[in-house]
Amino acid sequence: MDKQFELVGIVNAPDDGEKGRKTAVKKRPVVSAVILALIVLICLFCNLVMTKDPTYMDLYNCNVFPNGEFLFGTDMLGRDIFSMIWYGGRISLFIGFFSTLISTFLAIVIGSVSGLASPAVDTVIMRATDIFLSIPSLLIIILIQAILGTANALSISFVIGITSWTSIAKVVRTEVLRIRNSEYVIAARCMGSGLFHIILKHLIPNFISSIMFMVIMNIRSAIVTESTLSFMGMGLPVEIISWGSMLSLAERALMTSSWWMIVIPGLFLVATLLCITNIGNYIRKENNKSHSNL
Repeated sequence: MDKQFELVGIVNAPDDGEKGRKTAVKKRPVVSAVILALIVLICLFCNLVMTKDPTYMDLYNCNVFPNGEFLFGTDMLGRDIFSMIWYGGRISLFIGFFSTLISTFLAIVIGSVSGLASPAVDTVIMRATDIFLSIPSLLIIILIQAILGTANALSISFVIGITSWTSIAKVVRTEVLRIRNSEYVIAARCMGSGLFHIILKHLIPNFISSIMFMVIMNIRSAIVTESTLSFMGMGLPVEIISWGSMLSLAERALMTSSWWMIVIPGLFLVATLLCITNIGNYIRKENNKSHSNL
């Protein structure tokens, strides 16, 4: 028998298919997805779980410690915190999703136009984007909101949306530069297809996976921004219930030792942000893995 060539290593390697599938399942953010889904569903159908009217000011029961009647206690205006959590969650989640919808739309349009335009136009758009990106977004949000006047859910969403598109736009531009000379894009342009037709039919399906992580994280950032503005007294007024406006009472709550007014809304806010972060990180890792396999 010729020993010149000899197979080195494991000859009969075991089938790791099932093991690999189990590992992949373990890495998925199942717990985060379930918790986030429960929070969103209960917030959407909060009328089924609320024990009190969240807007009713029961002045006889101000700063009440959590008990059987008021599960999470009451705030300094006598409002039931348990009901406010679910009722106000709808506003916070609406701001997160709606502002992200606005910013994603702007990012896709501006990034695609920059990637498809001539080098001169591309340079002008990107330099303007860099200038916009260099200014702290919180300062721009405060300035624009001051111009718009009294804050509400729509105005906060609009202001956050139009100030958080820059990072996604730069990624979109990079992806468009990579695929704009593909045969199907050139064919569509030769056939006279419009800009938005090319973006919808040919560009978005090819770069949507690359920006999904940033889109998910924009939802988290929008919720944090709304909470920060409300905490600073520049966001939603106290009468508009959201997780941020509930936290805006933190200073007075600390003065009266009413810790439940801060801790409980803060826990729901942190839990939601952690779930969104875990899901976003999973999407990022899967996207990097798919790119490395190409």
